Amino acid sequence: MYFTTFNFFFVIAFALLVHAHPVSLAVRDVFVPEVLTPKAGDTWVIGDTQSVTWNVSSPPAQITNPVGQLLLRKGELTQNVTLAGNFSILAGNVSFIVPSVTPDDDYSVVLFGDSGNFSPEFSIVANVSGTS
Repeated sequence: MYFTTFNFFFVIAFALLVHAHPVSLAVRDVFVPEVLTPKAGDTWVIGDTQSVTWNVSSPPAQITNPVGQLLLRKGELTQNVTLAGNFSILAGNVSFIVPSVTPDDDYSVVLFGDSGNFSPEFSIVANVSGTS
């Protein structure tokens, strides 16, 4: 009897799901602009002013999150280093001072707004001249 009652309720529940009205989800446009600079093989010097640029030629009509944030990534890990924040993702560029990090050749930047996208890898080197 238990098995039959269970089957009956299972069939009823399934039928209700089949006839349920589809949920309407709002259309969300995600903007993922290509990072143009830095390019692969570029070198940044700690303490210098640097710029990151991205392509804003084809933004969607509605951008879910227009506020940008730029983080530093080393190898496969995004670091807890914010290079710039609170800028318009439609600006196409942002400038900042290169932070004091361990010099290496496997850095990239992560541009956030609607989505996160990465630059190619580049190097960060120490400032040997001491003038920056």
